[in-house]
Formats: sequence, C-alpha cells, structure tokens
Amino acid sequence: MRFDTLVSFYSESQKHYDPSTHGYVGGIDFLGSCMANVTDIGTNRAIQLFGKFDDNSLVIRVPELPYQNWAFVTVGNSKTKYRLQTMRQTQKMATLIVGEG
Repeated sequence: MRFDTLVSFYSESQKHYDPSTHGYVGGIDFLGSCMANVTDIGTNRAIQLFGKFDDNSLVIRVPELPYQNWAFVTVGNSKTKYRLQTMRQTQKMATLIVGEG
C-alpha cells in the first residue's frame, strides 16, 4: 500500500475578540500534513455504511492518526473540505471515511 497523497488537517474554532492581543483569534487553523493512501469508497460499501450512495466520499488510510482534534481535511492540492463520517483504528493503521462538506 502506497502512502502517496498529501492530506492536510485543519481545526475550526469560533472567532472571537481577544483583548490581550487586540484582535480576533480563532477560525481555521492549519494543524499539519501527512502522507496517506487515498481511494474512492466503493458503491457497495457506501450503501452498507450509509444506506445511500455518495460519490463524494473518500477512504483515507494513515499509519497512525497524527492529530486528534481536527475538523476537516483537504486532499492533495484541492481546496475541497472533507469532514469525518466514520473512523476505524486498527493495530497497523487508522482508516478515515470522509465526505465532502
């Protein structure tokens, strides 16, 4: 299995005014990136998991989940945001099923 696609993790927090810095803080923060194996989810598997076929879902496999508190990911050079639908943690790797949105 090749880990050949760059996946970037982001967090989101509510923007609010911080009087100590005299500016707004929060919003979208870049956590970091890692290499992953990314594939489209199969039709049969999508129907099994979600009861419907969603062609905008991806399966992301990473050796271990690099960040715990993340809101969405981007894949490659795309600016499309993918949010977590389900996750499996095994002994060898973490598998994330993410959907566009």
